[in-house]
Amino acid sequence: MSETMIGVIGGSGLYEIEGLEGAEWREVTTPWGDPSDAILTGSLAGVPMAFLPRHGRGHVHDPASVPYRANIDAMKRLGVTDLVSVSACGSFREEMAPGDFVVVDQFIDRTKGRPQSFFGPGCVAHVSLAHPTCPRLAEVCAAAAEADGTKVHRGGTYLAMEGPQFSTLAESRMYREAWGADVIGMTNMPEARLAREAELCYVTVAMVTDYDSWHPDHAEVDVAEVLKVLKGNGARARALISRLPALLRDRPVPCPEGCGQALDHAVMTAPGKRDPALLEKLNAVAGRILGP
Repeated sequence: MSETMIGVIGGSGLYEIEGLEGAEWREVTTPWGDPSDAILTGSLAGVPMAFLPRHGRGHVHDPASVPYRANIDAMKRLGVTDLVSVSACGSFREEMAPGDFVVVDQFIDRTKGRPQSFFGPGCVAHVSLAHPTCPRLAEVCAAAAEADGTKVHRGGTYLAMEGPQFSTLAESRMYREAWGADVIGMTNMPEARLAREAELCYVTVAMVTDYDSWHPDHAEVDVAEVLKVLKGNGARARALISRLPALLRDRPVPCPEGCGQALDHAVMTAPGKRDPALLEKLNAVAGRILGP
């Protein structure tokens, strides 16, 4: 077993963690630029934790401007082992109602123009994303959410759209009927891809706020109604997070799902051809496989 450090990236509706002992907002420098904000560190029930508001305090980043690489690098650099992404989302399923939580296990990526990888020319790598989240961590989060009566859907496909606008009716129908997506959001890609490259155990807990625009009784996203649901979801998300230390205090090493070995056979560039400048930038996310 090894010491657990729980990381939480909070989306709309979740901007802080309450009850942290030794709480401190820490500035973290990364070779990929500044994270969305300083990172709140401390411990909860004796377990180290790190919290990062994805959009920054005061919601200053839109989905496209979030510095995803810096955020994941910073979490890895701090020693995070288990990363929980909490995100607001719309629903394509009648049964996934506003106020429900969906523990996502698949993604469809419709984002564009966002850096998708830590790797590139000078050090090429290809990681598997067939199963992009950690089932062990997903089960823990589902149990933590259900403990206070939240309705949880175990498994679901998250469609990541570019935003910042919401979907057209035609898009909403296509994603739901032809593509089989279950929920829609704007931020969990490339976040999930980067977490896999960084060999982090990662899961998305999607908090449903609305029915997007496909639902005949909800013709369009009502921002005022979304904000009302966000408030309740935020309280339930904080309750979920408060239960994680007891469930994650002791973690198996290596992760039985293989998260910590995602790079074992991924790097394609021969050692003698690797770009030293890029290797230096990769020292936190890929140091295990590339060396110091």
